[in-house]
Amino acid sequence: MKYIDVNEWPRKDLFEFFSGVSHPFYSVNFGVDVTNLYYYVKEHHLSFYYALTYLCTKAMNEVEAFRYTIDDKKVALLDERIPSFTDLKKGSEYFHIVTMECEGSIDEFCRLAKETSRAQKFFLDYSKESNNQIFFSCLPWIELTALTNERNFDVDDATPRLAWGKFVDVDGRKKLNMSLEVNHRFIDGLHIGRFYEQLQAMIDELTV
Repeated sequence: MKYIDVNEWPRKDLFEFFSGVSHPFYSVNFGVDVTNLYYYVKEHHLSFYYALTYLCTKAMNEVEAFRYTIDDKKVALLDERIPSFTDLKKGSEYFHIVTMECEGSIDEFCRLAKETSRAQKFFLDYSKESNNQIFFSCLPWIELTALTNERNFDVDDATPRLAWGKFVDVDGRKKLNMSLEVNHRFIDGLHIGRFYEQLQAMIDELTV
């Protein structure tokens, strides 16, 4: 992590403008073609949810704007963000939250995520809470069209929040809708577009 001199930061004017509003957060909903991912996880016997969490984390870290945060009341650029995702144990209706590094291959991450989630006996490991996370959730029972997130209101909250619903068949392709909530002090629509392009390219590169 490195601290940013706001006076020399190209984003200074935008940052100060959105710092002056009482609610700098906004969300965007968009569709993603997950066809290649669907067939990849079926062939490799992986969790679709864990795999997409991995790809979203990798794609988001490729876009610098998503790695800005506030640390000790100063603007800072994180080296990387890590996933913190909701999960359900089989037979339970009460979710827990798993926070872990996003390392190794997609297959390695999915297997470790499965092991970590199964072994976790508590709702949340508060010792892992930090400002370098991405909050993930999924509603696989419905086709998502919009979403809002709960939060303790803090204009310095720079944690991206990403969720998606179930995928549906559209003209022979598997597609799902995502909802992404961000802080406008750091992230514009352009950066969300770059995240989407990076994510879609990574999915399209998967081969069975």
